[in-house]
Amino acid sequence: MRTTAIIHLNRFKKNINSVKTRIGKNRLICVPVKADAYGHGAVQIAKAGLEAGASCFGVATVAEGLALKKGGIKAPILLFSQPNPDEIRQIVSAGLIPFVSDAEFVSILNDYAKTAKKKLSVHIKIDTGMGRIGCAAKEAPELARQIVKSKWLKLTGTATHLAVSDSTNKRDIDYTKKQIACFQKAVKAIRAAGIDPGLVHAANSGAVILHPDAWFDMVRPGILLYGYKSVTEHEAPPDQLKKLAKYKSLAVEPVMELSSTVVLIKKIKKGGSVSYGRTWTAETDTLIAVLSVGYADGLPRLASNKWQVLIGGKLYPLVGRISMDQCCVNLGKKTKVNRWDEAAVFGSPNNDAAALAKITGTIPYEITCNINKRVPRVYK
Repeated sequence: MRTTAIIHLNRFKKNINSVKTRIGKNRLICVPVKADAYGHGAVQIAKAGLEAGASCFGVATVAEGLALKKGGIKAPILLFSQPNPDEIRQIVSAGLIPFVSDAEFVSILNDYAKTAKKKLSVHIKIDTGMGRIGCAAKEAPELARQIVKSKWLKLTGTATHLAVSDSTNKRDIDYTKKQIACFQKAVKAIRAAGIDPGLVHAANSGAVILHPDAWFDMVRPGILLYGYKSVTEHEAPPDQLKKLAKYKSLAVEPVMELSSTVVLIKKIKKGGSVSYGRTWTAETDTLIAVLSVGYADGLPRLASNKWQVLIGGKLYPLVGRISMDQCCVNLGKKTKVNRWDEAAVFGSPNNDAAALAKITGTIPYEITCNINKRVPRVYK
């Protein structure tokens, strides 16, 4: 094939097992599969997740939730983001589990569930410092009361989201601790009101690694399960050093490997250039391999003249600007590379999406999410 995204499901399952080992067997794992499972393919990832012991899945849109249902996923599906009014009927009919942040939305959901004569599970979302959706911590008990008084709703969970849990900077650690303490206080207040908060959950990937006090009943690691720890390391305070050691020992592997093909090998004379803008000129006579992958496939244009690909076990530099559908690789004066050889663009341990993200000024989430739909996913 021209260019493919190879999805290593065995690695994904191993990553789930690594997280299970880290958090203990009694805690549940919610696998975020929003944005088509970060570009990996939501239905296939969800099926593999169930085989590895995941308990539920998280999506950002109603359409994503419906796609999972259509794909045969019967596990609970949490709707992380706020839907539009015209989607609420579908939420109720499909039995998605929305996060609720305010009294108006609770009332609307109850009305639709009443019309459908179908009980709907909901989770309270509490804003402890993320600043997006979520009720204020002090409003959580009253919102919980409204839910339990609503005949057609059932409170099955209480959640928050952590803003800087992936950082070892002392200021960020302190901020995360404040968020966790705020959340604990809100959950305690819900219980003090005589209400069961349901599943309590807060930990994203960073918190799974660095903040055990945020694990509660369930964790929601995203990028970690797809093979990237994505922790910003600063000089850690003494009480974090032990946690950092555990972070470094937590083994996860990249699930996606972007693979392309050498479609042509040609000679370039000294002084010759390749691609748009003539941003690279050959210093000596050399051989250039043309690969059938470009920025329309998801290889960032910003990686031009900065990245390398793996061919036959050896790294070769990209040269010249990455174009929409092609890029060029410098093979040197002599090479064992042949036309039609496979080229691993990223996904190997020393040439992964995190490294590609670093040189292009972004995060590995964006790299995998941006692999275009025209690139076939091949599951192994």
